[in-house]
Amino acid sequence: MNFDQLFEPVLEAVHWRNPCAAPVAIECRVGRFPRSFDPRLQYETTLWCSNDYLGMGHHPVVIEAVRAALDRFGAGAGGTPNAAGTSPYHVPLEKELAELHGKEKALLFSSGYLANQATLSTLARHLCECIVFADTACHPSIIEGIRNSGAEAHFFRHNDASDVEKRLACVDFWRPKLVCFEAVSSRHDDIAPIADICEVAERYGAMTYLDEADTVGLYGPRGGGLAQRDGAMHRLTAVHGTLDRAFGIAGGYVAGSARLIEFVRALAVGFGSTTPLPPAVAAGALASVRHLKSSGAERERQRELAASLRRRLIEAGLPVMRSADHVVSVSVGGVARCRIMTDDLLRRFGLYVQPVYGIATGRRARLRITPTSRHSERDIDGLLEALAAVWAEGSLRRVA
Repeated sequence: MNFDQLFEPVLEAVHWRNPCAAPVAIECRVGRFPRSFDPRLQYETTLWCSNDYLGMGHHPVVIEAVRAALDRFGAGAGGTPNAAGTSPYHVPLEKELAELHGKEKALLFSSGYLANQATLSTLARHLCECIVFADTACHPSIIEGIRNSGAEAHFFRHNDASDVEKRLACVDFWRPKLVCFEAVSSRHDDIAPIADICEVAERYGAMTYLDEADTVGLYGPRGGGLAQRDGAMHRLTAVHGTLDRAFGIAGGYVAGSARLIEFVRALAVGFGSTTPLPPAVAAGALASVRHLKSSGAERERQRELAASLRRRLIEAGLPVMRSADHVVSVSVGGVARCRIMTDDLLRRFGLYVQPVYGIATGRRARLRITPTSRHSERDIDGLLEALAAVWAEGSLRRVA
């Protein structure tokens, strides 16, 4: 039997919903970021879709830390934490992250996705009669964690504190309650009313779980995220973050009280059964976190460039969408139109921009442009010229 036939109808449906091209292999060479070499096109392109917002993946301090750890401890982690332990970098990294968020302890995971999924499924499953409330626009890792827990779950309107209160008011006060939301929505790139949601949660005796994946390192005087910027860190029960965006490395973590972290460490299958970050990766993350705690230059530069790009796009008459300060989104329309536009930007102008599409956008697509601290005003000039040319030449009108 040809089992590939089982996959075909599903793949056809997927490709119909999402006709955009698959991600391509690119080479981000040391010292050239945000330039990248495209082996298909055989020339250098400029990245406008990297989540390495501050260029820390190419920072000399980080690269040297990775190189030193690799020479000393090798490439692999050796096994799960319970079986093989962790490296000398894991414990200080967890301490740095806990301190960054004003919490007692933090727990490292091999990815931000796993950190969300394992933590939430563990909390909701093992807290007796726990009921979870989550934003409808939460990242799939949050939704998956909640659903895998088997706990009762309710979803409130996106960033709507009044809807949170309405739902909490219908639940017995004695039941453990957990409110989950993102500082910046992974679907809409808008900012959550953190203080308002925390206030409602406190009123009804609910725990709060904030995902700062896209904001940690970028906001706050020491890079602690939007909760740090807004003075709301002390109001949160748990904070989730990633090391693969502003910190430029890989991995994820959760920070909270000592008892909460021990609860997750002891009961989360996703933690105990997964190989941790390799020593060199943990060393690089530790160097990055420490650097961004003391240096605000990268954050300031990134925000200046993002503001400049947003202002100039608006002046050019392009449909810029409201979003968090560090990203710039341009509404395009249909997915196929967006694909044509991104293909033109790459092949004609050497600019690599990925479209955002899918269920969250209602079959409408947008360009999610991420200026980094290592872009320049000259880079912005080139992007604006290319966008104007593609728009004016009617590339978006080739597809109905």
